[in-house]
This record gives sequence, structure tokens and C-alpha cells, in this order.
Amino acid sequence: MCLAVPGRVLDIEERDGTRMATVDFGGVVKEVCLEYLPDLQVGEYAIVHVGFALQRLDEESAKQTLELFAELGLLQEEFGDPWETAAVEAGVAPVEEVHNQ
Repeated sequence: MCLAVPGRVLDIEERDGTRMATVDFGGVVKEVCLEYLPDLQVGEYAIVHVGFALQRLDEESAKQTLELFAELGLLQEEFGDPWETAAVEAGVAPVEEVHNQ
């Protein structure tokens, strides 16, 4: 599954003419392109899909969505280690062992 996930902008810089940001998705930090939201600022939240910030989002909505995604295990599915996930699904590593590491 590929989700559009809310994240908080930690910093912004221009790289090779492209406005990029470091974004925190509930503890997972990724690089995101801000070309679709050129006025987005540090500290604001945006919905991000496949590495592009698509829409500004208020803090309360972002936190509620991240909490719900975490409860449903969708953040692990979206950002987790694909090898770890495959091992769990194949029954090679017990789920408890993987989540306690």
C-alpha cells in the first residue's frame, strides 16, 4: 500500500534548484520535495505522497492521522524495513521478536 502521510517540516533547503525539506513522519524522517507547496514553512505540516508534499495540513489533524496510522500498523508498513516485513510475513521471524528489537 502506498499512503499519503502527514509530516512536520523540520528544515528546508534548495538543492540543484529544487526546494527540499527534511520531514518527520511520527519519528521517521525522510527527504521531501516542496515544489507543489512553495510557501510551506518549517514547523508546518503537509500531506506527503511518494516524496512530494501535496497539501498543507493543520497540526491537530496531522497528529490524529499519524496516531491512527500507528495504531493500525500502517506507518510500519509504509516506512518499515521491507526485509523485516517480508521475514515476518514468511514466518521466518516472530512478530514479537521483530517489534522488540
